[in-house]
Amino acid sequence: MTNMKTTTLSLLAIAAAFPVTAQQPDRTAPPPLEEPPTLTLPAIQQFTLGNGLPVMLMEKHQVPVVQVTVLVGVGTANDPAERIGLASMVGDMLDEGAGDRDALALADAVDFLGARLSTGAGTSSTTASLYVAVDKLDDALPLLADVVLRPTFPPDELERKRASRLTSLLQAFDEPRAIASVLFARALYGEHPYGNTPLGTVASINALGVDDLRRFHADYFTANNATVIVVGDLTRDVIESQLEQVFGGWATGDVPATGLPTVPPVREREVLLVDKPGAPQSEIRIGRIAAPRLTDEYFALQVLNTVLGGSFTSRLNQNLREDKGWTYGAGSSFGYRTLPGPFLASSAVQTDVTADALQEFFKEFDAIRQPVPAEELTRAKNYEALGFPAAFQSVRGIARSLEEIVEYDLPRDYLNHYVDRILAVTERDVQDVARRYITPDRFAIVIVGDRETIEPGIRALNLGRVGVLSVEDVLGEKPEGTANNE
Repeated sequence: MTNMKTTTLSLLAIAAAFPVTAQQPDRTAPPPLEEPPTLTLPAIQQFTLGNGLPVMLMEKHQVPVVQVTVLVGVGTANDPAERIGLASMVGDMLDEGAGDRDALALADAVDFLGARLSTGAGTSSTTASLYVAVDKLDDALPLLADVVLRPTFPPDELERKRASRLTSLLQAFDEPRAIASVLFARALYGEHPYGNTPLGTVASINALGVDDLRRFHADYFTANNATVIVVGDLTRDVIESQLEQVFGGWATGDVPATGLPTVPPVREREVLLVDKPGAPQSEIRIGRIAAPRLTDEYFALQVLNTVLGGSFTSRLNQNLREDKGWTYGAGSSFGYRTLPGPFLASSAVQTDVTADALQEFFKEFDAIRQPVPAEELTRAKNYEALGFPAAFQSVRGIARSLEEIVEYDLPRDYLNHYVDRILAVTERDVQDVARRYITPDRFAIVIVGDRETIEPGIRALNLGRVGVLSVEDVLGEKPEGTANNE
């Protein structure tokens, strides 16, 4: 959410001194949003290579560029319990040496072509993406294939990444935002994989070895556990033959099960206070386990969140920032995943108004459970609908949307109907999902701040049991000082 201060210049004095006959615009209310445009996208084309590797293609011919993304069906939620951080380390290491090139030679080859190569792991998938001019694709595709099929995982690069991660963990001890995020996930999910820190712990990071990375890659990086997504200025007959040359030999295999345990039930409300002496602000996280990505309530939840905390003009931001001036920003989100993801409302507020800010959060939670006024509902739907086409102005934006379709097996015409589904959301739809998921008596409340200053006010609110933790309770063993070799 953009944290830009919006100001309005008063023209009362000027208007009094220089009266005009023309009608002046009303600056006390936001201007009406324009009608959402109709979004028409090229058809999604699907085919498979000779080895069964599925390909999803969307042509976009306005600019002579292309993005090719290989999405593999494994992510950080699939980390072994004793190797938390393994998937994200594999994602980070894919381009640190591949084929017959070391990390520097690979980077030089990509730069020489004017291309961009990126890799990384999410909660349930790992991706490698190539962005390049169409006339350089023949030379660039083999580099992407090396990264996906033949990463070398050099020991010296692993040690560099290990040192970098330990440094990040060390820095987190002084970052209330990081502390709050780690504890919030754990408060909701406990020992479930969704409660883990994707980067890992000191113990798990130190335990990772090259053999772990190679085994993980061999187990999950198979043609029957991947999809190639292509967006850009080319046609199927061109890209199919190019992909066949570099990925046609990718073998299939027996992929370990990637199913996850059921998420824990939503618990009664509790307050977790982490003491950060001298902190000038309090980091606040409030929420609960909510809905999975594949829910019929998705569009109503999107509109609900826009009203509550998903835009600059949302209720939370207008209250805590614009009205009270306690924060640079306040907002909310639904984190959609394969299994039910989190609803989160958050802000960083001045220490001396921590309790007051909590009260305002809960006032807004209570209010959103009531019917949303028709004008506010219309504005929220239009805001969501107007913002959607922006994702399709670039091949990278389109590719990210296609990744979501693949990852969650969404209908192939999902994108073309998105705006219509948003505009069809009713007041009753929003109230129903608000009452189902905005449940103040079932929220976990995480606060990181100066305990001595904020604890009395928090306890006076009687929000529930208050547990007090140290930073070490949240982050565990503190890493020894280490240089960041990134």
